[in-house]
Formats: sequence, structure tokens, C-alpha cells
Amino acid sequence: MDRHDTDLFEARRPFLTGLAYRILGSLAEAEDAVQDTWLKWQGAERRAVSNPAGWLTATCTRHCIDMLRSARRVRVDYVGAWLPEPIQTMTDETPESAMELSSSLSLAFLLVLERLAPKERAAYLLREIFDQPYEDIAAALGVQEAACRKLVSRARSRVGRAEPASLAPKQRQEELLAAFQTAITTGATAQLAMLMTEDIELRADGGGKVPTLLLPLSGKADVLGFLGDALHRYWQGYRWQPADINGTRGALVFDAAQIVASVSLACDAQGRLSGVYIMRNPDKLARLGDAERTIQ
Repeated sequence: MDRHDTDLFEARRPFLTGLAYRILGSLAEAEDAVQDTWLKWQGAERRAVSNPAGWLTATCTRHCIDMLRSARRVRVDYVGAWLPEPIQTMTDETPESAMELSSSLSLAFLLVLERLAPKERAAYLLREIFDQPYEDIAAALGVQEAACRKLVSRARSRVGRAEPASLAPKQRQEELLAAFQTAITTGATAQLAMLMTEDIELRADGGGKVPTLLLPLSGKADVLGFLGDALHRYWQGYRWQPADINGTRGALVFDAAQIVASVSLACDAQGRLSGVYIMRNPDKLARLGDAERTIQ
């Protein structure tokens, strides 16, 4: 393999990683999929590859679909509520197109994608998020173009109104995060209550390895009760560090020097807090705090 082929792959790596992460919901698995694609690229017959970018996309997509099918069988036995692996991302001073990609990284949107079958998920992402031509998507999935269009149409109807929209202004995200932290550290939830939707949902993922909620909480009263009582008692002495997580402002929560949780928030079109996602699974927290990730 010459330098040109290596450079071509490395230029495509952020795209492949972003696609694989959105399909799989796990950065570790996404990096494995991209590494497998690299190994296959090394062994590919170059003269038979007329469109290297398309070849890499197709190879990575097919591998991710196979991985997702296996992962979903494992998730059936997952202890508690499953959440995608959170990642630290770079979101400051990004252009509008990059912000749209960031919104499709949000944990709220990745959870919506869990409604889709593996091929639907891949087709939807390639078309709606990455704006790939139907012809290329059909080739990547090994289906006819007409079937590909049906996959995307069916996925759109299942995703419905949860399609990624522009993120709330950074200042609003900061306000929500500050109010959320205040509610937990002081136990006083009145200010936060005024910023919430009535049907807010809270999910916490401990993976069966640390104590946390086993089922999601829904509704303002139940969420506020949990934050102002249980989480206040256990978290009031923890240190909070703001961080860009999955394209939005969130926080890493420390006990001394150890990260014990990450917090991500979602808001509705009016800027009201509509979702809280708490990661406690130590396996999914392992690489947070090391470095920000630049993925497309």
C-alpha cells in the first residue's frame, strides 16, 4: 500500500467513525469497525475500486450492520436501561453544517434510532444525515435502489418528529446545566421545575455494575423527586466539570479524581429540559476525560 492510499483512508476516517458510532451507539465498537475496514482496504485490489470513498463506506456499513445485529441480541439481557456510550466532542464555533451533524450525535436522537432495524438505521443515516445518493446507499447495503428508498421511507416514518433539529443556543444549554447542577447539589428543585417539560424523561445506565435506576423515570414530579432526594443525597459532594458531550453541553461528575458519571441533557424546540441521560456504567465512562473526539 502506498502513501496515497493511506492518506485517502485517513481523510475518510472521521466520516467512517461518525457513521459507525451512530449505527452502533458505541465508540469502542465503531473504532473496531473502522479498523476492520482499514484491514480490508489494505488487502483490496486497487484496480477494481473505481470509487474509493464509496468502497470504504460500503465496507464499513456492512460490518456495522453485522455488529449491530449481534449487539442487539446482547442488549436483550442488559441490566437496566441501555444508553449509547457518551463521547466528548468539539462543538465550539462550529459552522451550521457541523452543528447539524452534532445534533445527530445527541443521546436523545441515538435512542430514537434504536427503533430502526439495522439496515433501516444505516440507510436512514447515510441518506438523511450524510446526504449520500440513493444509488451509493443501495450499493453499500446490497439492495436494489427501489428497496433502498423504501428502507429510508420506512425509517423516516418510525423516527417521525424526532429527526435532529438545530441545537439550542449554547447559552441556553449552559442555563439548563447550571439549574440541573444546582438542584442536585442543594436539593432545591423549584428553579429547575420551571425549565422542564411535563413529560420529561430520565434514563440512567449502570450496566448492572453500579447502583442506579433500573427503569426510566417519566414525568416532572417523579424526575424532580429523584433529583432532589436520592441524587442530592449521593451526589452533593461530587465535583462537576462542564464538558461537550455528544454535541451538547453536559458534565462529567467526579468523586475525587475518578469520573463516576456523565450527564447529558436534551431540550425541546422551546428550550425546555425534556430529557436527562446519566451514564454510570464504568465501562462506558472509561475514556471520558482523556480527549475530545473529532468525528463527522
